[in-house]
Amino acid sequence: MQLKIAMFSVHSCPLGKLGGENTGGMSVYIRELCRELGRRGHLVDVYTRTHEPVHEQIVELDKNARLIHLKAGQKEETDKLAIYPHLADFVCEVESFRKHNGLHYDLIHSHYWLSGRVGQWLQRRWNIPHITMLHTLGAVKNAIGIGMNEPDLRITSEKALIKDCQRIVAPTEREKEYLIHYYDASPEAISVIPCGVDLELFRSVEREIARSYLGLDGERIILFVGRIVPIKGIEKLLMAMSCLEKRQRLKLVVIGGDEYCQDEAERLKGLSQSLQIHDSVTFLGLVKQEKLPYFYSAADLCVLPSYYESFGLVALESLACGTPVVATKVGAMESVIRQGETGYVVIDNAPQSIADKIALLLSMSKAQAISTIRDSVTKFSWSNIAEAMVNEYRTVLSASIRKYGDVF
Repeated sequence: MQLKIAMFSVHSCPLGKLGGENTGGMSVYIRELCRELGRRGHLVDVYTRTHEPVHEQIVELDKNARLIHLKAGQKEETDKLAIYPHLADFVCEVESFRKHNGLHYDLIHSHYWLSGRVGQWLQRRWNIPHITMLHTLGAVKNAIGIGMNEPDLRITSEKALIKDCQRIVAPTEREKEYLIHYYDASPEAISVIPCGVDLELFRSVEREIARSYLGLDGERIILFVGRIVPIKGIEKLLMAMSCLEKRQRLKLVVIGGDEYCQDEAERLKGLSQSLQIHDSVTFLGLVKQEKLPYFYSAADLCVLPSYYESFGLVALESLACGTPVVATKVGAMESVIRQGETGYVVIDNAPQSIADKIALLLSMSKAQAISTIRDSVTKFSWSNIAEAMVNEYRTVLSASIRKYGDVF
């Protein structure tokens, strides 16, 4: 049975530049999931806010999957809280677009708490089930205490959303536990479906070819990919670099960060100066996703020193390219990384712990393990993830029909 899905990603466009303030793993998740759902014959409309730089109002993501830009505040606004007062207007824009185009949906799938609020309003208006995925949790970020505190409005909204929706999708068992502990969510209302990776895009490139393409020299390369924000723990990685012996043979390449991350980027550059490792650290800024496989393949290893990840897509991408990973005990790292085989999970981001595992991986031969490393994540293909999500959609629809008859 073909499903018609209204998906919401209000504050972050799935086609935004990855690594920016509001564009990270969630954008990749939404884009790739929608494309795979469309290829399976389901119809998916992703609604997001009009933004700068401007896209066409309707952008085809793939067969049966499209992205729809509607107004929610000023185009140049990037602060999430600045968008909140415009959510009611966004709902009206969605409803107007739906009516004008004669659209009807089977269910709503919202992403992040702002979109969840939109999903709540439209669920009541359309009388169809609402599935939400929060991607990160405000209460957890506040408990960790790194960076700015998340506002009470977010926490209150997340609690109401969790109680109100028909299903919560969590990417890991750890995130499910957080939902239960911090939000008193019902375990029966939560389904765990992991994130995926594009195995066609993320594949190994011969190291020398990758390094030649990128203009990198013969140094040992350590890679970080992600947003340049405090919760990513980049400062801990810089400190780990200073712990490593013979660091003159090492280069840390940091990918990510847009104009809104400049203050944090400058702080980190200042730290590398004070640690006297600035000659061994390169901040590249944003890199197009199509180019990332070359960086992963050129690197000897990738490091995720985060304080918190809801999943940790970067680890999947690196492993799919055959490059081992050192990561903190966050998100899905314990189930994604095979300890001592495809990388290491450290209990926290203490610099010495990270440095020890980096040194251990550098002593191993990557060339012998590339295929083994890649094979370890093939089960996370977007095809498999989409299949699991479709099953979840149908379960929720069936339960709603049993409960409410023809109301849904």
